[in-house]
Amino acid sequence: MGKDIGIDLGTATVLVYVKGKGIVLKEPSVVAIDRDTGNILKIGREAQQMLGRTPGNIIAIRPLRDGVISQYEVTLRMIQHFIKRATGTGIRSPRVIICVPSGITEVEERAVVDAAKQAGAKKTVLIEEPLAAAIGAGIDISTPNGHMIVDIGGGTTDIAVISLGGIVVSESIKIAGDKFDEAIIRYVRRRHSVAIGERTAEEIKVKVGGAWGRDEPKYIDIKGRSLTRGLPVVVRISSEEMPTALEEPITAVIEAVCNVIERTPPELIGDILYNGIVMTGGGSLLYGLDRLIANVTGIKTRVAKKAVDCVAIGTGLSLDHISVIPEGPMNIARMRQNGYYS
Repeated sequence: MGKDIGIDLGTATVLVYVKGKGIVLKEPSVVAIDRDTGNILKIGREAQQMLGRTPGNIIAIRPLRDGVISQYEVTLRMIQHFIKRATGTGIRSPRVIICVPSGITEVEERAVVDAAKQAGAKKTVLIEEPLAAAIGAGIDISTPNGHMIVDIGGGTTDIAVISLGGIVVSESIKIAGDKFDEAIIRYVRRRHSVAIGERTAEEIKVKVGGAWGRDEPKYIDIKGRSLTRGLPVVVRISSEEMPTALEEPITAVIEAVCNVIERTPPELIGDILYNGIVMTGGGSLLYGLDRLIANVTGIKTRVAKKAVDCVAIGTGLSLDHISVIPEGPMNIARMRQNGYYS
């Protein structure tokens, strides 16, 4: 028996949704490889634990960069691994819907479809992240009402205004959670003269990171290498430092949001003022980012429930229509005109 599955192929995390079961797998998009033989040693969470800790002959890599495939063969093996884990043994080729950034090129689209086919998918359909995020957030995208989605993942931030099942205006920038981490690494290096790795930067972002000042400061003690002495050192990082540390990537995200608003047809602006901006993705959980966007734009902004899972849930719910969707990018507006999507 075959299964229909939805995949949120994220730069930081892969989520797999199996029809009838919901999200069955959530793993980091990391692969550990033996440099000498080229063999894949670990995939997912076990590989992530190796980041920055591997001996010389083992490298832990993330084969997706900025929301697209950067290392095709490794991504292929990773997709194969996750499809097999999600569907189990004795399953015929599944039909698959994969979520991709709204700014993806045709060449990148083909690479994703080809990778899924080679991984065993019988049929592969692509859905853009803002559409999937909106569906997963519980928004009825089929109405002529305008809705604005800001999906901040690991590699890309996708911003879109949606109406009648289609994207009216959108922008995809390669600034998201990963760039937040990089900004923190640079700040700690510059301000504290300490070198830290990606995992430590992410821990800082999650525990004390923020785009807006807190009423009560929070602190975290982190370990790194002193750039002056070359020895291990412990430094205390305050939440009050984070708006400064993250200023550059946060400004880029807010500018992209404003650009989309400026290009939105006047008829839909009123809808967005009424409905507000909905934020999804792991990056939307950065403390105070919703408040900052609301303050800059003058539009009420909220973080969706289950923000991290919204794209995967929306991708999974789209499986209800996979029988009538042509292979390749999903065009919900055209499907609706043909009576397939309501």
